[in-house]
Amino acid sequence: MAPSTAVVWFRRDLRVADQPTFLAAADAADRALALFVLDPALLKPSGAARTNFLYGCLHELDEALGGRLLVVRGDPADVVPRVAAAVGATTVHVAADFGPYGRERDERVATALADGGAELVRTGSPYAVAPGRVEKGTGGPFKVFTPFSRAWADHGWRAPAATDASSVTWLDPADKDGGPRAVRIPDDEPCDAELPEPGERAALARWAEFLDDAVQRYGPDRDVPAKAGTSGMSPYLKYGCVHPRTLLADLGRRRGDSVSTYRTEIAWREFYADVLYRRPDSARGNYDTAFDHLPLRTGTAADADFDRWREGRTGFPIVDAGMRQLRATAWMHNRLRMVVASFLVKDLHLPWWWGARHFMTLLVDGDLASNQHGWQWTAGSGTDASPYFRIFNPITQGERFDPDGDYVRHWVPELAGIAGKAVHQPWKLPGGIPDGYPEPMVDHRAERQDALDRYELVKNARG
Repeated sequence: MAPSTAVVWFRRDLRVADQPTFLAAADAADRALALFVLDPALLKPSGAARTNFLYGCLHELDEALGGRLLVVRGDPADVVPRVAAAVGATTVHVAADFGPYGRERDERVATALADGGAELVRTGSPYAVAPGRVEKGTGGPFKVFTPFSRAWADHGWRAPAATDASSVTWLDPADKDGGPRAVRIPDDEPCDAELPEPGERAALARWAEFLDDAVQRYGPDRDVPAKAGTSGMSPYLKYGCVHPRTLLADLGRRRGDSVSTYRTEIAWREFYADVLYRRPDSARGNYDTAFDHLPLRTGTAADADFDRWREGRTGFPIVDAGMRQLRATAWMHNRLRMVVASFLVKDLHLPWWWGARHFMTLLVDGDLASNQHGWQWTAGSGTDASPYFRIFNPITQGERFDPDGDYVRHWVPELAGIAGKAVHQPWKLPGGIPDGYPEPMVDHRAERQDALDRYELVKNARG
């Protein structure tokens, strides 16, 4: 009797540890084919940083599986059923996807598989608690983070699954009979940014390093961009090189305020995934539709100001440092993400989705739910809107979170010769602004008042 076969379709779970899909596949069949689909619908909007990082993760996963990862290119609704048919699989195992495109894609794949007598089996998700699980006691979603985070923690999560590459007997892709042609994992595309090392090994090594030292200082250090105070795990969580369950299990063995603060950051990621799951329209439009009445700038002058913001040429050193860090490393410190976003939407009065799209083009950790709703949090149009208190002053933000000016001097070399916090207001120097650095493009005090006046129209629209 021929051995039974399943397919394990990797998506945002490029690892071999803590893989519930492996256990489900091993229960369903004698062996499994490991599959990854290069989906043009996902690759096209991804920038070079994310595609390069993805390809590196795939190379490492293929190595972990002994060179038995089948990579094909095309629409998953077409190629996944064809691969399943080629190996005689009656089940295709995945971690559930809760994003707008992923849900629609998986429904199409499930229908196509059913037409051929096979089943799409969803086991687990990229989250500790799957979106849609955490609800109010009276039913319905949370719209504010703090009560969500409490209910999320009370809900709890499973322990990491005890898996490795040997948990499944893997089929050699060369043994499949027909189906879509295997393609080589692409090499790196040209990318000017300095990227982190990809893959599961690098993720676990980075996490171990963080736990050994920086986690106990995470609370105070995470807001200081000149310090290496963050974990650096966001690119690895994006592609599932490590699961948040693993991080939470390790955090559960430690105590302290900083540990709790880091756990809360994981909860923020899960909150935004829940919001997007329940309101997929918020990926492209205002969660709070009253903000559809907010007057925004468009046209030639707006485009020119947007370009100056993108290039880090606004004349506000902390904003420019953040934008240059983004271009150089495909990553930006979270405090700076809020500062530069506030400047775009509150000082320049430009659409938040312009900035969100730019971030998604460049970020190596670009995650749709976290990115779009992080932008909406700052714009005031999101789930927890207090726009009057989120008009960040770029000067005071710089002086508070980069008090010695080290971060600005690193990323804005035109200002490298200015000592201390004076770097945040170079226009006040006796000799004037150093050559090559622009004058501030706006008067923040005037633009703050303009923003407040614009928000009055939102209040009036709400009634």
